[in-house]
Amino acid sequence: MKNTRILIVDDDIDLGNLLTEYLEAEGFSVNVVHTGIKGTEEALTGSYDVVILDIMLPDRDGVEVLNRIRRSSRIPVIMLTAKGDQIDRVLGLEMGADDYMPKPCYPRELVARLHAVMRRTSQNADLWNKEELKLDKLKLNIPRRKVQWGNTPVELTVSEFNCLEMLLHLQDRVVTKDELSEKVLGRPREPYDRSIDVHMSHLRQKLQKVLGDNIKIETIRGIGYRIHL
Repeated sequence: MKNTRILIVDDDIDLGNLLTEYLEAEGFSVNVVHTGIKGTEEALTGSYDVVILDIMLPDRDGVEVLNRIRRSSRIPVIMLTAKGDQIDRVLGLEMGADDYMPKPCYPRELVARLHAVMRRTSQNADLWNKEELKLDKLKLNIPRRKVQWGNTPVELTVSEFNCLEMLLHLQDRVVTKDELSEKVLGRPREPYDRSIDVHMSHLRQKLQKVLGDNIKIETIRGIGYRIHL
């Protein structure tokens, strides 16, 4: 994780300075910008490995910034949200955020989240040593992080890709929410945490647009998910 390049987009100057000091002491390279416009520009330069994005910005809503980033980049994004602001958290996850943290933001927890995000975005995270997974015409190329239905590409976020990868690896059985949280989010599932449900809902919608009803992701109530024809 050393030399991982972090972009922080937050108008709280004191928080930016605090996080910079802590993260740099942990070996990260950090740049802080204070507006949504500048944050969007910087995130799309290709100079960073992870973006930490605040929901509340003075010029452009953080969800709008995320939307603009997701139009052309799969860079991992951790969103900072006001404590209890569940609607913004869910909306951010639906639009492609990879994780979220409530404010006040504790640096030690943030470092743990960063490590989890980087672990699951690493191209070397193939736990089963396969380069390609298939189900009917659905093909998932692990080293290239690409998904296709026949010759048609399916654009997914990092977390959506990892959910689909695990479902395809274990397509002969139900994958539990606890397993998905550990492997996809890099952390144990917390009570009332809907992160996996939101990622899976978004994954379903994207697959439906391209695949129609050819492949289904079935919800096993209270347990998890299973993919099948």
